[in-house]
Amino acid sequence: MPVIRLETIIKADRGIVFDLARSIDLHQISTAHTNERAIAGKTSGLIELNESVTWEAKHFGIVQHLTSKITAMEYPNYFVDEMVSGAFKSFKHEHLFEQKGEGTLMVDIFNYTSPMGMLGKVADRLFLRKYMVNLLLIRNKVIKEHAETLNL
Repeated sequence: MPVIRLETIIKADRGIVFDLARSIDLHQISTAHTNERAIAGKTSGLIELNESVTWEAKHFGIVQHLTSKITAMEYPNYFVDEMVSGAFKSFKHEHLFEQKGEGTLMVDIFNYTSPMGMLGKVADRLFLRKYMVNLLLIRNKVIKEHAETLNL
């Protein structure tokens, strides 16, 4: 099971960063290049514990649907979203927030299992892991820009 871990320092209050990270609207801004949009469940605003969202997006030229649910949350320290249905065999995305002086350390821990057994493992090595890291980096850049603008 591949694990992606990213750390982003953001010059903003932890509560602001926490809320932006669970914003459906900001997520859609950060994934505009894939035409990702929330089509069912929680479709705007801040997603909460036990709520789910179904996303529609175009990845690798194919329109895909993915439903995830918030399975754990403690404001403003962490939340977890897990796949309910979608293209992966499974995924769990932990979002951690730690106050660091005047800013926040945002940590993403993304564990996933690709479908199709050995073919999925080959896809991970060839392109999927890099693709997922890039999606998360773009998302984190958008969160950072918005948080630091709000914090001025």
